[in-house]
Amino acid sequence: MQNNAIYVVATPIGNFGDISLRALETLKSVDVILCEDTRVTKNLLNHYGIKKPLMSYHQHSDARKVKEILALLDMGKNLALVTDAGTPGISDPGNMLVQSVVASMATSSKGEIASSPVGTHHNDSVIPIPGASAVITALSISGFPTDKFTFFGFPPHKNKRQKYFKEIAVCEHTAVFYESGHRILKCLAELKEVLQPERKMVVCRELTKKFETIYRGTIDEVIANMKNEKGEFVVIINS
Repeated sequence: MQNNAIYVVATPIGNFGDISLRALETLKSVDVILCEDTRVTKNLLNHYGIKKPLMSYHQHSDARKVKEILALLDMGKNLALVTDAGTPGISDPGNMLVQSVVASMATSSKGEIASSPVGTHHNDSVIPIPGASAVITALSISGFPTDKFTFFGFPPHKNKRQKYFKEIAVCEHTAVFYESGHRILKCLAELKEVLQPERKMVVCRELTKKFETIYRGTIDEVIANMKNEKGEFVVIINS
């Protein structure tokens, strides 16, 4: 394991079995695990008998927390970054932390980088440990073209929602976005106002979990089959 590195570790999106051996080995080996919600991560670690110090890092973490994390790296510590579910940095503040680490690395290694050809700096302190991603999992069973797709993240809660759904409606290739259970029906109703009625879609609920549900059809057909359901959703719209 490389010294003073941050490992971006993908964790299961629901089923604990969907974690790689490499991810488990990394979590066992690092000094500190940075997590979105320490309670959620602790459940995963307990399942695999892993005991490590946890530090919270989430969308409300400020610059002081980032400095604290960078200081750990400067001390030679190895860190793992995880999210509650899936791959950190995908609709997740992990990308901002990675950006800070990369900027810090560039500053401290300026001389080494300047003397090396572009793209040949091999001592990168950000190391990916790939695994589950709800976007890719949903796309894989959609049956829609995936050579090109656009991921729109979560819809805005208030402002620019209409613009958001209009952009999805005119997207020329497969469109994908996330939504939470308490907003999914409202979201589909707003999308229906701008989407061509014949467009096919797939809505995936609680992927890999006990109550996983896949809805397929036009937006009218999907809405007719859905109830007031809880959970996390991935919505995919055919081109």
